Amino acid sequence: MRLRFLYWLKREIGFSRKESRGFLLVVPVLTFLAFSPELFSLFSRQIDPATEKDLLEVADSLRLLGFEEVSSPFPVRVGLDTVNRSMQGLRKIPFSEADSITLQVVPGVGPTLAARIIKYEVSMGGFFSKDQLKDIYGVQPEVADRIWEYFEFDGEIRNRLAINDAAVEDLAKHPYISYGQAKVIIAYRNQHGNFQQADDLLKIRIFDPEWIQKIAPYLTF
Repeated sequence: MRLRFLYWLKREIGFSRKESRGFLLVVPVLTFLAFSPELFSLFSRQIDPATEKDLLEVADSLRLLGFEEVSSPFPVRVGLDTVNRSMQGLRKIPFSEADSITLQVVPGVGPTLAARIIKYEVSMGGFFSKDQLKDIYGVQPEVADRIWEYFEFDGEIRNRLAINDAAVEDLAKHPYISYGQAKVIIAYRNQHGNFQQADDLLKIRIFDPEWIQKIAPYLTF
């Protein structure tokens, strides 16, 4: 049968014996490539939620290492009910009560990212806006939005800076205040007296008004 087919290729198409044999090797490969999207789709439908969560964590880690996402040439199953199914048996708690363990319930948040989010939130003293999550390195906008599907935003600021008593080092510990900015604040306070309100910082002309609005919720006078 094989010899007949080789003879047919030589007679009808003009293939040499070497070309005919090469063609026989290529046919199975082409057949596999032709059906691989269907095979991929078949296997992708069998991914369970736990495995899907692990894959999202791996993707998050790769993104942090600098890898970029590209679109797949194969059909990809998008689980429209992933969030609903993964939230079964859970209740929303205030974000201020979250820790690096409970945050990992969110698809796309692995141990490293969860620890970074909690460390940032603690150093801030709490969040006054949902968008502050997006200031954290490695938190993609879609992941930030997904976090609020699992946790209630309570806008609780637990720790504030007593700007009229704090030392340079105390102010500089806050993520929004650099060491240089802290030095300028203390120097102005020593020269002009205590601040009465956040707008008093506008008298320091090198400070941007938007930055002052940003740190105002974290100050006490």
